[in-house]
Amino acid sequence: MSSTHLGFYSAFTLSALGLAFHRMHLISALLCLEGMMLSMYVALTMWPIHTQTPAPTIMPILMLAFSACEAGTGLALLVASTRTHGSDFLHNFNLLQC
Repeated sequence: MSSTHLGFYSAFTLSALGLAFHRMHLISALLCLEGMMLSMYVALTMWPIHTQTPAPTIMPILMLAFSACEAGTGLALLVASTRTHGSDFLHNFNLLQC
């Protein structure tokens, strides 16, 4: 395994562990999701270089677009939840209540 693969795998794993264990604030969960998407984007961008495919792939661009949409939706949810509940603590949200 090369050092670049180890870097991408460790960045993704650290972001997933941060999402799993440090879910106190909504903003920290969103940052962990963005870290996961960024490591996947860089890995998908480097993949054609490692496999030596001559054709450019559209997959990293699509992933970047979905990541931007996810970030915008997450920030909108953050603002809406902070306005209604007063904070972004995840334990304050009751998902069963309308």
